[in-house]
Amino acid sequence: MNKQEQSISVENATAIILAAVEDFGIEKIPFQNASGRILKEDILADREMPPFNRVSMDGIAIKSSIFEAGRRQYAIEGVQAAGSKQLTLTNPEHCLEVMTGAMLPIGTDAVIPYELIRIEDNQADLHIDDIQYFQNVHRQGLDRKKNDVLIPKNTRLSSAEIGVLATVGKTTLKVAKAPRVAIISTGDELVDVDQDPKPYQIRKSNVHSLISLLKSKSILADSFHLPDEKEALLKMIQTYLNQYDVLMFSGAVSKGKFDFLPEILDELGVKKLFHTVQQRPGKPFWFGKKNHTTVFAFPGNPVSTFISCLKYFFPWLNTSQGVKIDSENYAVLSKDFFFKPPLVYFLQVKLKNDKGIILADPIEGNGSGDLANLTLNDAFLQLPANRSEFKKGEVFPLIQYRF
Repeated sequence: MNKQEQSISVENATAIILAAVEDFGIEKIPFQNASGRILKEDILADREMPPFNRVSMDGIAIKSSIFEAGRRQYAIEGVQAAGSKQLTLTNPEHCLEVMTGAMLPIGTDAVIPYELIRIEDNQADLHIDDIQYFQNVHRQGLDRKKNDVLIPKNTRLSSAEIGVLATVGKTTLKVAKAPRVAIISTGDELVDVDQDPKPYQIRKSNVHSLISLLKSKSILADSFHLPDEKEALLKMIQTYLNQYDVLMFSGAVSKGKFDFLPEILDELGVKKLFHTVQQRPGKPFWFGKKNHTTVFAFPGNPVSTFISCLKYFFPWLNTSQGVKIDSENYAVLSKDFFFKPPLVYFLQVKLKNDKGIILADPIEGNGSGDLANLTLNDAFLQLPANRSEFKKGEVFPLIQYRF
């Protein structure tokens, strides 16, 4: 390996990738389609929340000072229904029946639930000794004031935010555009999922793992499969470089006789920023750029592809779209573990919550080709490269793929 191809540290690889982010712009979309997208405007309260003194339990509304003066029997003047104009209690010694979500009637300041009342002949009898001022009432403006920021810019939207968008009448909103991504596999040994592979073939899996991972970030990627033939690769990759913001490769970046990809990318003018990282799995990872197209070329073994996407592409995407990750997640190693090579090791682990402590139990597979082992685990524990013994009870960074 020549000097230019010497492997770099995980930390340096991460720094190079995060320095190569792109801005894909902003688009407007209906709020119903916004889950998982990155918000690009502050969402403000269009009025106070709640917008009126809101009844929070079915029952009767009374004036508390009359109760405190000793009254326990109240004639019912009427019913304040949810969604109806606000009524006024005409006689302070009477009451109004109220429904959850209704406006608190004028002249009342406390709600007594039906469970504490007996109603007979249009009269409510109370069998309680005390009440609180404005009890069972959600006070106007208690949650937020008009023009308060409800959802700040650069928030990743979830179902919780969708409800807030609806309540303030935000039918369309600005979000970060998703990059146009092409996921490209190579290799004559790969066949489609619906085919019966010959003894020397396997079905495509990496592409579908990557498609699913990207879908979790609201990216609908295109996928292509190319043969191990240099001229065909050169022609098609040149086309993809002009059509997509991101090319994500799986395979053909190592030192095999048919691993043409680094050579082809160089011929096409893609600037190599690094090739090979001091890690396992995923050491032969290649990363580069041409103009505004970013190329992630992951090793072909399935676990290598999987962890490389989690470790490198996701932070690049978050940073490109303005999402700030304030802190890493960590977990506690549940038992002693040994790994001799001087590489960062991404250890597959099963997670367990033990009284608030996240324990990581190693369930090792049979190397980076053991795709099935991912189904037994929840995450990767990132073990540092400067040591070979890792003790039970030590804390290490955690990269989760199952939540």
